[in-house]
Amino acid sequence: MSPSRVSDHSEDPLATQASTKSTLRCFGKMNTSMIESKFLSHPEDLGIVAVGFSGGQGKPGVDAAPTALIESGLLTQLRDELGYNLHGHDAVHLYPDLVATSADQDPPHRGMKNPRSVSAVTRRIADQVYSHAREGRLVLTLGGDHSIAIGTIAGSAKAVRERLGRDIAVIWVDAHADINTPETSDSGNVHGMPVSFLTGLAREEKEEFFGWLKDEHRISVKKLVYIGLRDVDAGEKKILRENGIKAFSMFDIDR
Repeated sequence: MSPSRVSDHSEDPLATQASTKSTLRCFGKMNTSMIESKFLSHPEDLGIVAVGFSGGQGKPGVDAAPTALIESGLLTQLRDELGYNLHGHDAVHLYPDLVATSADQDPPHRGMKNPRSVSAVTRRIADQVYSHAREGRLVLTLGGDHSIAIGTIAGSAKAVRERLGRDIAVIWVDAHADINTPETSDSGNVHGMPVSFLTGLAREEKEEFFGWLKDEHRISVKKLVYIGLRDVDAGEKKILRENGIKAFSMFDIDR
């Protein structure tokens, strides 16, 4: 991603909570237990993993988003208006045991910033998501910068393979492709790299630097589609073309 925005796209918690409220109002008083699903054995249950983490990029603030969303009433609306039984919603996880407190404790690796912290946190998230998904629940992860998608998708992919014996498909709705490798990234911010690690386009042998990601956690580029792209780096465009990854830009949507 380009130096001007490079994976430094930070989410606005207030804008997010406003968007969430309007979205939930559109659904009204819907009982989710009435929705049949061939993929979820317990469609009425929703696993919540709230992640107050910003280490995948350099701007503080995104770590406050889960608390802002919860305090705005998101979980109450999910339970009372959409009819979900919530699980794991009693805490916002900050992972103080995993996050380095100074830069010298977590030096760059292959150009990646905060690699040990991001790897450790996303691994923990993957375990948390997996614990819900293996029970046949839908899982909602609240972040946090977009590096946490490594954990969200890795945990889901592992659970679906075990439960259903199949690979998951991913619809990535984002202005940014987040498919830089450590070598193509201009910034070194890992929140611009989750898709490259999840697809195996970026690999790492060392356990502490995403080497914990195995085939059971990964997704296929053939089962990945982007919607809403508008700011894609040159290196990312090359990756998308070479791997035949389907993408719909904002230009496609506006047409």
